[in-house]
Amino acid sequence: MRGYFAIGAEKISKIKNFGNLARTGHGFGASFCFTVAASRLDLDDMVSDTSRSLTNMPYYAWDKSSDITLPDRCQLVGIELTDDAIELPSFRHPTQAAYILGPERASLSQEIMEKCDHIIKIPTSFCLNVATAGAIVMYDRIATLGRFAPRPVRVGGPVEPKPIHVQGSQKRRTPI
Repeated sequence: MRGYFAIGAEKISKIKNFGNLARTGHGFGASFCFTVAASRLDLDDMVSDTSRSLTNMPYYAWDKSSDITLPDRCQLVGIELTDDAIELPSFRHPTQAAYILGPERASLSQEIMEKCDHIIKIPTSFCLNVATAGAIVMYDRIATLGRFAPRPVRVGGPVEPKPIHVQGSQKRRTPI
């Protein structure tokens, strides 16, 4: 799959939720994870992060939304259950994206939502657990941007093989 993604949360206060989110991000191939205005997380106590994800990918802890520094061309995608958010099944994921979820029992702050390039929602009737919502979005990203055989029309596994990767032609730089 081309591109990269990151996963993070704003004002998260439960270390187990963040540990689960980070572990799931690590499993799906996140390039980094992050928090914004987290409530005193003791990262040494992340028992739910059994893959020790923070030893395998960078972690950024920003104190406030204005501190967020993403790579060039990386789009911030907020995950929030709002009326005007794009429903996840209709969303085309950016090649370079950082997904941010709101805190437990609350929503993304207005400052974060204003920074977002896109706001998406999982079409549910109520908010989900932070780690569960993150897992659904990361799975959707992999399912839509990954290189998998097309889903069959009938029940069952694929009937067509996975597409073969074709390398583009060699490009040479000319000296200046």
